[in-house]
Amino acid sequence: MQIFEENDSITPIYHRAMSLSFSKDFADPAGKPYSSIDKQNSEQEHRRRELLAVEEQAKQARIVEAYGQAHFKSQTMAKFYSKVSAKINNEFDDHTALYHNILGIEDTAPAIMEILTLKAASINRIAPLVNSLPWLADELIKLVNKPQYRKRADVQVTDGNLALSYVGLENLKLVMPTFMLKHWLPVNTAPFVIMKRKIWNDSVAIALGCQLLAKDSDIDSFSAFTAGMFSNIGIFAVARCFFQTFNDMHKDALKQAYLDKDKRLHDTLTGIEMSPELLHEQLIERSSKITADMVELMRFDRLPITEPLFDIAYITDLDKMSTIAQLVIKVKAYIMQRNLAKEELISASETKQLFKLVRLSSQELKKLQSNDIDHIKLNFS
Repeated sequence: MQIFEENDSITPIYHRAMSLSFSKDFADPAGKPYSSIDKQNSEQEHRRRELLAVEEQAKQARIVEAYGQAHFKSQTMAKFYSKVSAKINNEFDDHTALYHNILGIEDTAPAIMEILTLKAASINRIAPLVNSLPWLADELIKLVNKPQYRKRADVQVTDGNLALSYVGLENLKLVMPTFMLKHWLPVNTAPFVIMKRKIWNDSVAIALGCQLLAKDSDIDSFSAFTAGMFSNIGIFAVARCFFQTFNDMHKDALKQAYLDKDKRLHDTLTGIEMSPELLHEQLIERSSKITADMVELMRFDRLPITEPLFDIAYITDLDKMSTIAQLVIKVKAYIMQRNLAKEELISASETKQLFKLVRLSSQELKKLQSNDIDHIKLNFS
């Protein structure tokens, strides 16, 4: 997001917030333990020095060997990460492949969203499209069979059309973008186990926050909700592509080392872990731009979210952004601050600078703080 990247005071906050997708330790390196050696007192230190002196001659050989191993590992890691980066960069440049193969977006999904923008929208127009996406029909059936939404406790809905009629058009404006984004989530984000849940929770909160603030403006709440929800598509795409590419290339490299009977290389590759720094760099550099590219490929004619998401990706001046883009930026800033504040990773002065940049008013802040923007609430009357 260029508005955060181009501001020297805000850039560290933005990078820190993105780091929280992996772990608090990655966002706050100073919190990490630096050594397992605890120098409790000078006597222990004296004994340690004596022991080192006795063993020094024997250790020299081991040190040389260890240095050689460390150097080899460092070179191997650098070479492997360089290959991963090159392949990922090529894949990110192929927008169509990202859209269809990495995220797996079917053309039917944006078509449903377009219908929901119409005053003449109806269940009958949407039903054939929903039924053409088995995963979406299954999600709707699961939804209406939840205890809080079931009209009769003894009846289970098994038909997608019936589930659609139960949900209704107004609820569908919340349900459809939510289920679509859920379908595009990374399947697995190990070893960053919290990442999948974190980026999902943030997406929901941003969408609901945008919908909430839109009610006090002339912005259509469905457009605001969808823009907020889809504003994280690029994060999903980067994560899916990165994890898939890294794991596939790591598996291939291990297999080749095994076939070549190169035990030293195989053992070194086995110890290579996924690089949070490399993933973080790709997320910062590419996620908002890929969001815009993916939404552009959806070819929305009636749902006015493509221009706002391009504004977020490329424009640094809030005044030059569309009203929906300004709204999304405000809520994103609030969610960033909220996440960092929870971990005590943002100061009061930084918070003030961040909110000033996006012009989040005290009234808007109070509204976001006093309403539940973490849970989607449907109205089954």
